[in-house]
Amino acid sequence: MTFGYSAILLPQLQSAENPENTLSIDKEEASWIASMAALPMAIGSAFGALSIGKLGRKTAHSLSCIPTLIGWLLIGHSTGIQMILIGRFVTGFFAGYLASATGVYIGEIADPKHRGFFLGGISISVSSGLFLCHLMGTFLTWRTTALLCAVLPLVSQLIIVFVPESPWWLVDRDRPDEAERAFYWCRGVTDESKKEFEALLERRRGLDHTESLRDALVPEFLKPLGIITVYIVANQWAGINAITFYSITVMRETIGDGLNEYAAMLLVDFLRFFVSIAACLQLRRFGRRPIALVSGVGTAVSLFTLSAYLYAVKSYPETKCRYIPIACLVLYMVFVTGGFVPLPWAMMGELFPSKRRSLGSGVASFAAFSAFFSVVKTTPGMFERLGADGTFLVFGAVALFGTGFVYACLPETKDRTLHDIEDGFKKRVGGKS
Repeated sequence: MTFGYSAILLPQLQSAENPENTLSIDKEEASWIASMAALPMAIGSAFGALSIGKLGRKTAHSLSCIPTLIGWLLIGHSTGIQMILIGRFVTGFFAGYLASATGVYIGEIADPKHRGFFLGGISISVSSGLFLCHLMGTFLTWRTTALLCAVLPLVSQLIIVFVPESPWWLVDRDRPDEAERAFYWCRGVTDESKKEFEALLERRRGLDHTESLRDALVPEFLKPLGIITVYIVANQWAGINAITFYSITVMRETIGDGLNEYAAMLLVDFLRFFVSIAACLQLRRFGRRPIALVSGVGTAVSLFTLSAYLYAVKSYPETKCRYIPIACLVLYMVFVTGGFVPLPWAMMGELFPSKRRSLGSGVASFAAFSAFFSVVKTTPGMFERLGADGTFLVFGAVALFGTGFVYACLPETKDRTLHDIEDGFKKRVGGKS
């Protein structure tokens, strides 16, 4: 909801029919309102990484709820642009804070056979939040939408009370009895789960729990860190969040007049939500590499096609056909949501070694949200200087680069235990690792 809110807030504040004239904004203020949520996400992810290591995964989730609630209330009751910016900063900071914890927690509690499905749930939650926020903003004022968004962190605070702490974190803190209860609460008591828990205890007994910089300069940490960081930055610069934050503007630039931009935005949101569910199911059935490659190629091709169409229309206006950009945007959303977006976040809970999972997730999240901010802040300028065709060409080129990188470097992790994945990086990395 934090990601999607600016798409309905900005058009209402910029509207000539805006009844709250005291809060009307110009283009520069609009870009800051949109990017103000992205600006603190990188900082928040660093604090989140520290929290999940020192305080625990569950505690980190819990600590994000009340401040997020306060942020939404500030926006809903704002009397000036400054309060909106503060509210956006707070909600953005804790969205970043939470990002480090979510994939790590899910990866540590889920059965290897179902881990991909549950990690894909992160993408479903983002898609459903976007759709609900945009749906409310289509029919309600931006104030009412913000106040309704405030309900979610309150519900989350109540739910988190009933789930256990990560058994991996509890073992690291030398609390094996609590770890055992948490592990079996999540997995059930079966021969397979007993065997895996015993392997977890045995592995942790043999590790030195002291931390130093030298511990991070090992292949099993540096290799997955490099893979996820490059992949997740390419993910951001493939344009998904630029389109998310400026949905209405993108619809107007690519499709033109005569179309209900809000209806088109909701259609794309619904499609993204549906594809996110399908992606979760595919992560159970297919490996990470084939999904990443198909998704990356489809994303690049749809962006290149959209760029070529928009360039052609500038020179030959008579060739204009609104169904082409709609089809390109639909295909783009299908391919990018089907793998390119969820996979880097999901793999944070899989690729990093247990001892450095907090640090790795924090560094990768910091890089992701730094790229996130740069994309959201520069997208209006790119549309103005490069045009819509040039902007989508840049996004497509980055998507193509990210796909080539995945082909060369990403190992397959489907159905492998976290121990096996860590051991694999000690030896080598690549498509056959």
